[in-house]
Amino acid sequence: MSGRVDIIGLGPGAEDLRCPRAAGALAQATDLVGYVPYLERVAEGSGQRIHGSDNREEIQRARLALELAQQGRRVAVVSSGDGGVFGMAAAVFEAMEQGDPRWRGLEVAVHPGVSAVLAAAARLGAPFGNDFCVLSLSDNLKPWGVILNRLEAAACAGFAMAFYNPISKARPWQLGEALARLRRHLPGSVPVIFARAVSRPEEHVEITTLAGARPEQADMRTLVMVGNAETRLIPREGADPWVYTPRRVGGTV
Repeated sequence: MSGRVDIIGLGPGAEDLRCPRAAGALAQATDLVGYVPYLERVAEGSGQRIHGSDNREEIQRARLALELAQQGRRVAVVSSGDGGVFGMAAAVFEAMEQGDPRWRGLEVAVHPGVSAVLAAAARLGAPFGNDFCVLSLSDNLKPWGVILNRLEAAACAGFAMAFYNPISKARPWQLGEALARLRRHLPGSVPVIFARAVSRPEEHVEITTLAGARPEQADMRTLVMVGNAETRLIPREGADPWVYTPRRVGGTV
């Protein structure tokens, strides 16, 4: 088949944080497929067809991309951040596995991007300088009980954590319940960071503690980071403190 699918991670927002390989594949595409706000971040190239859709239509987008590629088109499927981190890469392969067997013969490439978790961590210092995990608090695709079990397991194991999809109009209570559950296992002094729209003009960062963290400090564009018992702050005059988690654990050398 002559068509192909390139799964593009656009990065967190700033143009200079988009990886060159992803930008190159994006420029060569005949068709752009993605969630409308993400497509709005991409400059439309000469003759490129735009196929925008709603947020919860990932599988439909993936099928459309594979169908277009089967017709000989070169299709760029765009995600914010990295396409493999709660992005469109998994949706494309899920559609491929369940769909037309001929789709498995298509050329597909996943081009990594700078995920929000990496951009936000770099903005603060090194909050994930040791073992950490990334979780989505959305229960659209997994039960809320599973999310709570994973939160507790991560807290008990001493992982620093990052939360995607922390809150929405349909889920206004979940972040509060998640923070309450973490307080059962972690000291109230553990740093919590609310990082909204990092690398974009509307960037906003708040640093607080687990004891003082409030759900209303987040929205769907916020990445929430929770340290572990060893995460530290280095105060700076006139600037946010640096946040880092030491490389050593429990006094090991």
